[in-house]
Amino acid sequence: MNIISPINQLGYGVTGLNIIKALRKMQPVSLWPIGQPQVTSEEDSFIVRDSINNAHFFDESDPCIRIWHQHDMAQFVGRGTKIGFPIFELDKFKPMERHHLNSVDKLFVCSHWAKEVCINDQIKPHSASLYDDAIRVIPLGVDNKIFQPCEIKDGPTVFFNCGKWEVRKGHDVLVDIFNSAFSDDDNVELWMMCDNPFLSAEEDEKWKNKYLSSPIGYKVRFISRKRTHDEVYNIMAQVDCGIFPSKAEGWNLEPLELMACGKHVIITNYSAHTEFCNTKNSYLIDIDELEPAYDGKWFNGKVGSWAKIGQDQIEQTINHMRTVHSLKQDGQLKVNEEGIKTSKEFTWENTAKEILAHV
Repeated sequence: MNIISPINQLGYGVTGLNIIKALRKMQPVSLWPIGQPQVTSEEDSFIVRDSINNAHFFDESDPCIRIWHQHDMAQFVGRGTKIGFPIFELDKFKPMERHHLNSVDKLFVCSHWAKEVCINDQIKPHSASLYDDAIRVIPLGVDNKIFQPCEIKDGPTVFFNCGKWEVRKGHDVLVDIFNSAFSDDDNVELWMMCDNPFLSAEEDEKWKNKYLSSPIGYKVRFISRKRTHDEVYNIMAQVDCGIFPSKAEGWNLEPLELMACGKHVIITNYSAHTEFCNTKNSYLIDIDELEPAYDGKWFNGKVGSWAKIGQDQIEQTINHMRTVHSLKQDGQLKVNEEGIKTSKEFTWENTAKEILAHV
């Protein structure tokens, strides 16, 4: 198998590394990294080096999977099937994105939501006669060896959000939701692990001040970006509930990792994470309207929509947070067994098996 992917601690890099690690257990992998590989362990370093070395004598007839943005699908290796594996958040593509997506032989997408987006926008890779042949759903996974169930501990109810500072992630409304849900008297905290490497120091400070200057901003804790998944697990093991009022996601790995830890999740019922979030394992925030995707920085509102977080969604989220808090303080908050069950279905090994079944 030939793989083109970044290797780092961002979304595509984490996806690429874990897919390679799982595939290598089943067959040889040749890797062409996008950018300089960044790894956090000797084991991963060996895997990446060995996969890059395999590329010196790659099989030109093998399929090639490009795990990368939908606007950059032109470069592949060899003469085998060209498979694009983009991870996208919006419900419509720009003309250049459509052109690149239609140029490949097959598309892999993370969720049925993403497949529906492609079909609705008339994305059909050129060599396939049917959408089912052209576009396959390959869900991503979680490392259950790292993210393991842990007990609910006494103390404050700790809500947790993990994801780089963005309006798309709902960070613009989460601070108001938290302050509306709770007061000084509530034994509650909000932990934010939201460092965004693409923001300036001034932009990062602006986000933090928005939270700190709120009425109960002293109950907010900022956690720096963690280097390894073991460190991320150590944080998740201490919280009670993930809170994700997101407008759109390409996958949203952190809620799945929290489920693997047995933690509860409050999350919007929209976009790619609907592949694994449901009424059994999550407190869902129902969406009744979409709006142009605009944040004044990354999205200009001209192409594509995302979930509108209106007053009804805010009230749903407040009620969910209060429910979790009440259960915790009454000693009735149990481990999220349905979430643990879900996490066992979405593993990187299963991702690799689905890839091999559809290349």
